[in-house]
Amino acid sequence: MNKNLQLLLLLLFVSPMLRAQIIPDTLLVQTAADTTWRRTFSAGINLNQAAFSDNWKAGGISSVAFNAHLDARADYASGNVSWDNEVQLQYGLIKNKGTEQRKSIDRIYLDSKYGHKISSDWNAFVSANFLSQFAPGYDYDIDADGNDRLISNFLSPGFLTFALGAEYKPNPYFFLRLSPFAPRFTFLADQNITERYGVPIGKKVRTEWLAAMVQAGYERDIAPNLNLKLNYMAYINYQELAFKQVDHRLNTVLTAKINRYINVNLMGNLIYDFDQDSEIQYSQSLGLGILYTMQGFSVMR
Repeated sequence: MNKNLQLLLLLLFVSPMLRAQIIPDTLLVQTAADTTWRRTFSAGINLNQAAFSDNWKAGGISSVAFNAHLDARADYASGNVSWDNEVQLQYGLIKNKGTEQRKSIDRIYLDSKYGHKISSDWNAFVSANFLSQFAPGYDYDIDADGNDRLISNFLSPGFLTFALGAEYKPNPYFFLRLSPFAPRFTFLADQNITERYGVPIGKKVRTEWLAAMVQAGYERDIAPNLNLKLNYMAYINYQELAFKQVDHRLNTVLTAKINRYINVNLMGNLIYDFDQDSEIQYSQSLGLGILYTMQGFSVMR
């Protein structure tokens, strides 16, 4: 897959967010009294550092770690129509004394959903979401040639999923989407990696037409200055209908604000995907950093 196609895929999903933020159209430009758009934006940088002298008897390794994250939403609602857009970006690096720099977290998630209200709590919807990573990932167990193994990269894998179904949304901070029809495309653009992620040998794309998807999301302040955000996704291929073949993904972010700009941030990701590994995968990071947040801001002409 060439770079132009990769860029086109990203623009396909980022464009709803850009439209909501930039286009000077009367539909998108809100005044103080306009409630059709609900926008939120937060970006943070977390730093962790530890240092030990060479004669530190308790043991330890000097290290420096950095991670950055960005979360943005632009949700439109007017009458029976809704349009929800979300971007989640996470990236981090860690450097331990005596080893090379390594990634600690890497995630790209884009989601766009158009809904039409069918009752007070239910919407019929169509949606699309994209999931991948920014940079190459390695298995640092040295191979026979003395090199780290390349096991992932941007669009390797990349998951593009479309869905049609019904959404239960009883309040602003929780939703449940049930999609009996959810075709998914799994990309493997880098043919040099050692994993296949379900993509047939010699191919760059795997297509799953007959599948279902369940998504759930929760975001709320569970205590003063303490915010919890959860995103869950299950993917079921009808042609491989077995319990162990169901894919599960859970992303969790817990943010404690110390003051307007300083926060403690705990992030966790859990994945079970039989095409990747027969065991559960997880990642976790904890850091103290700077968080900048905006809510309900207007777009000016």
